[in-house]
Amino acid sequence: MEQADKSLKLEKFRPKKNEKYAFIFGNEIKGIDQKIIDISDDIIEIPQFGTKHSLNVSVSAGIVIWDVFSKISFSQFD
Repeated sequence: MEQADKSLKLEKFRPKKNEKYAFIFGNEIKGIDQKIIDISDDIIEIPQFGTKHSLNVSVSAGIVIWDVFSKISFSQFD
């Protein structure tokens, strides 16, 4: 989860059936190391509004895990 060039908004991310995923969450100040971003298949961003553009890592993880779980549970597969 990172705000980066060419990142995909979380609401547009669609998990693929029978695919395995590893989600990496960065520090709210330092983010994710560029080396990790460079080798990632996709970069997903949680949209935010206002002046603060970071979330606590545990909050981010909860949002993403719930989003993916709900999409899988309601069969929103590609």
